Amino acid sequence: MVLTASTMLPLGTQAPDFHLPEVVSGKTISLNTFADQKALLIMFICQHCPFVKHIKTELAQLGKDYFNSDLGILAISANDAQKYPDDGPESLKAMAIELDFKFPLCYDQTQETAKAYTAACTPDFFLFNAQRQLAYRGQLDHSRPSNNQPVTGADLRSAIAAVLAGQPVTIEQKPSIGCNIKWKPGNEPIYFG
Repeated sequence: MVLTASTMLPLGTQAPDFHLPEVVSGKTISLNTFADQKALLIMFICQHCPFVKHIKTELAQLGKDYFNSDLGILAISANDAQKYPDDGPESLKAMAIELDFKFPLCYDQTQETAKAYTAACTPDFFLFNAQRQLAYRGQLDHSRPSNNQPVTGADLRSAIAAVLAGQPVTIEQKPSIGCNIKWKPGNEPIYFG
C-alpha cells in the first residue's frame, strides 16, 4: 500500500464523460445517466483498501440518504483486477450487494475514466454541480483508520448540501488520503499539480 493524496483537480473543471459497465446489473452507465439530477458525486473506491473499508458503512449510508434525491451518486473502481482480484467485478458486485449500495458501482477496466478524473487514491471524491463543473474534491471527513476520529462524512455532506442549495462550496478543501490506485503496468498516469 502506498499512501496517496487526491490530485485536487482544479475547481470548475467540467466532468469528463464515460461509459462503464455496472457490476450488479451489467448496464452501461454514463454522465447522461444522471442528466436529471442537480448534482453528481463520483467516488473512486475499491474492495480491498483499508481506507475504503474504514468508511464503507458511511458510503452506503450516503446512498440511502440521497436515494431518489437531486444528487446522483456513482462509485467507480479502477484497480488492476489481474494483480488485485479482490477488486475485480465479481468481488465488487458482492460488496455492492452486501452493503446494499443504492447507487451504481462500475468497473473501469481500461482505467481511462480514472485518468480523465485524475483519480489518485481510494477513496477519492469528486462532486459536480448542475452544469457538471467540479465544486468539491477531497476528503469524506477527518477520520482515518488509525486516528480514532468518528466517520461522519462531514466535509463531503457539507459540500453536497451547498451544491444542492445552489450555494458556493468553501474553497478550503482537504485532499482525500488512501491507497494509491493500482495501475496496470505501463498505464500509470503522470499528473501535474
